[in-house]
Amino acid sequence: MDLKDIQNLIKFVAKSGASEVKLETEDVKITIKTGSDTETTIVQQMPMAPQMPQMAMPPAQPVATTPAEATPAAVKEDSKYITVKSPIIGTFYRKPSPDKPLFVEVGQTIAEGDVLCIIEAMKLFNEIESEVSGKVVKILVDDASPVEFDQPLFLVDPS
Repeated sequence: MDLKDIQNLIKFVAKSGASEVKLETEDVKITIKTGSDTETTIVQQMPMAPQMPQMAMPPAQPVATTPAEATPAAVKEDSKYITVKSPIIGTFYRKPSPDKPLFVEVGQTIAEGDVLCIIEAMKLFNEIESEVSGKVVKILVDDASPVEFDQPLFLVDPS
């Protein structure tokens, strides 16, 4: 895989709206992460065994095209929902402590001011309250996962 192929792959991923794409072949390992304003590409050249043939592009096409095909349909489907985004950088938690129940679950109706989750930042636990009323359609982050500023956390149907 040459530099031109990598640049084209970066452009393709940026246009697709995917947040992260990983591509591994026998000689190259690429991770492309896109954010709100930044784009990160990590390319690692792997030592190639002499008897193995180079297979750069055929594996790349299914990996790169799959997120792009799924993303436009998801955007159209999710456009009627309100996205609740993270106001801070930290670690996302769905419950107040390990032995307590979850704040919200998919299908649950919420009101403005209800606590949706906690984000831990610098040893402080910040309750994230809903700014809208509606029904939780999707939870976009796994429990105990790191989140970035303005990262989508929940999809809420306001109707």
